[in-house]
Amino acid sequence: MAAIILKWVIVFLAFMNAGYMAYDGTRALVTGDYLRPQSGEYAGQLGPWSKLVEKLGIDPTSTGMKSVFLIFGIAGLICAAGFAFNASWGWKALLLFNICSAWNLFFGTASSVVQTVLLIVFRTIK
Repeated sequence: MAAIILKWVIVFLAFMNAGYMAYDGTRALVTGDYLRPQSGEYAGQLGPWSKLVEKLGIDPTSTGMKSVFLIFGIAGLICAAGFAFNASWGWKALLLFNICSAWNLFFGTASSVVQTVLLIVFRTIK
């Protein structure tokens, strides 16, 4: 029973994380910009991930980076579905996705770390 609950917590977190990336990438490609805070200290700013990609010489508002968000989000949704439906590759793919999406600071990093830990726990109790 614990394994089933744990599995669906992982699936929920994965769909939230990857779904947001896919949504934000799609929105950015369609409207020209990502979702940004409307008020507060960080109003109008992109998340800390944008500083990381800028240091790599990539414009965070470029079509290429928006496409990366969309494609990576879709890949994450596919990995989550594979895990949810017990595909032989699902667990490994979702683990790899979470390791690779840790760059998406802050929520993405937190979600990815939690999912990585939960995936390892799931594998040990299953």
